[in-house]
Amino acid sequence: MEKKFILQNKPFVVPTTDGKLIEEHFGNASNGQSHFSIAHMIAPPGWSEPHQTPEFDEVTIMISGKKQIEIDGEIIELQAGETILIKAGARIRYSNPFDEPANYWSVCVPAFSPESVNRE
Repeated sequence: MEKKFILQNKPFVVPTTDGKLIEEHFGNASNGQSHFSIAHMIAPPGWSEPHQTPEFDEVTIMISGKKQIEIDGEIIELQAGETILIKAGARIRYSNPFDEPANYWSVCVPAFSPESVNRE
């Protein structure tokens, strides 16, 4: 009988060059499934990435610190304890211009992929 659960205790650590920790628990890189992805991330102070226009919806759940998000030209500061849903097709830019690490979880539907994030 096939198990009805998957216990993840060794997430895939995505290689980065910008000091950001990305631990994908489920998704394309960790277990090859593409209907959703979930990752824990810690963005260091001063971190930023280029604009992107993803082909997936993304929910961000802030655990501690805060993160700046530019969404179609509007600036949002996501605080610890807050969540945000950003719909597919929005032009966004994530950054942490603050003095403390941004600790958060991200859920993408369908799963994140380098081909569907459309970074500029």
